[in-house]
Amino acid sequence: MPQVSSDFLRVTVDSRKKNPIYLQLYEWFRNAIVGGRLRPGQRLPSTRGLAAELGVSRISVFNAYEQLQAEGYLDTFVGAGTHVAKSIPDEAVAIKVVTGQKGSVVGGRPRLRRLSDRGTAWKHVPAQSWLDNLGPFRVSLPALNHFPIELWSKLVSARCSNSPIAAMAYGDAKGYLPFREAVAEYLNTVRGVRCHPSQILVTTGSQQGLQISAQVLLNPGDRLLLEEPGYPGARYAFATAGFRLVPIRVDRDGISVEEITRKGRNARAVYVTPSHQYPMGVTMSAARRMLLLNWATRSGAWIIEDDYDSEYRFESRPIASLQGLDTDERVIYVGTFNKVMFPALRLGYVVVPTDLVSAFSAARDAADIFSATLYQAALTDFIREGHFARHIRRMRVLYMSRRKALVDAIQRGTGEILEVVGSEAGMHLVALLPPGMDDVGVSREAANRGISAMPLSVCFTTKPARGGLILGYGGVNNKQIREGVEKLRMSILSRKGDIRRKNA
Repeated sequence: MPQVSSDFLRVTVDSRKKNPIYLQLYEWFRNAIVGGRLRPGQRLPSTRGLAAELGVSRISVFNAYEQLQAEGYLDTFVGAGTHVAKSIPDEAVAIKVVTGQKGSVVGGRPRLRRLSDRGTAWKHVPAQSWLDNLGPFRVSLPALNHFPIELWSKLVSARCSNSPIAAMAYGDAKGYLPFREAVAEYLNTVRGVRCHPSQILVTTGSQQGLQISAQVLLNPGDRLLLEEPGYPGARYAFATAGFRLVPIRVDRDGISVEEITRKGRNARAVYVTPSHQYPMGVTMSAARRMLLLNWATRSGAWIIEDDYDSEYRFESRPIASLQGLDTDERVIYVGTFNKVMFPALRLGYVVVPTDLVSAFSAARDAADIFSATLYQAALTDFIREGHFARHIRRMRVLYMSRRKALVDAIQRGTGEILEVVGSEAGMHLVALLPPGMDDVGVSREAANRGISAMPLSVCFTTKPARGGLILGYGGVNNKQIREGVEKLRMSILSRKGDIRRKNA
């Protein structure tokens, strides 16, 4: 490992590294200058002398110096040699940072690392160990191996081959028009949503739809009502935006409108999942829907309706949307294709009241301009040619079978310690744990066994009366379900044993 030492520097290069010699030299000198080991105006060895001492090609040294000079780190003068650029001010040179148990110190003073209120809130979002693997029972994961990937590949390939050059340019922030037309037709026909293609805003999924809705409709500090328990992704999105969240109790008929009336004074919006409440799975009754719409009209508040997996209902036909009953355009309807198709698709939509289209479109443009046109075009063909409807029908039968297999496995193997709740719909169910058992601890224990079991308590703003696990069954086969339930049983019994030992 050749090296050269002098009164002021020690250069090291290693021919065994993948990086070429000139790049190693460049990085060493740059780091030495930025780190303060080489000061402005300090003279460097000549290219010939440094190459000879290191035993490397002079061209390598020359190339390194040339790059450093081009970036402003070095100055070269005829007859005076090469120097560290004097134009680099002393304050631009890195100050020594000392890290201790109480944090970092710069130049003897505490190091300030300021974040926004939103950034500080994001730093404190709890770790989600149940998302660290794709094992049973990952929530919101569809049956990927049953997706018609060959057909999809052909549609994408055809669009790649036949699309005009214009399709490769920037697109409309609202989305690809033929895709919005196909989505509007689907929502009108299947979900009872009343909308025109001009009201469709294409997003990367439900999460972005919620974020854009919140940005357009609310100011920091505004009161926003949401279900308790409810979707934690929505709660994090709203809380980090600075809204004052007011949890509203959910019972067997959905969100309590009586409690909304009592607690919702001056509230600007309410977030609901009426067709298949997340996570408990209840469906909002017709009476509650009308009461909620009447409340929104009287109070001038908005309703953000998240219809995240309404296609999968097993006992009856899918429940019509809340938006379809709205006569005052108070409902913002949010949906996604990522759970029906596959998560990496990253396509969702928002149905926007006509007078808010321009504001939502500007907010969408500010977020990331527009969604990928290629996938929008391919999904347009997938819908128009009838593949989407056929895929949903097949998946509805499959998920109904998998839900039954999971319920049967729980009742046979863990019936004495797990209680299944939730309607026969969607891609997950809730299994309540024995009273007093920590569901986060059970979830961590399950994660160590390769099981993704989301704790129910993360869906609450306060500690729930009883913990539970949210178990997705969309992406697991019957064998994985049986094995997964057995590992869940072991995880629960292990936690019980730990509790007994601590109390002994």
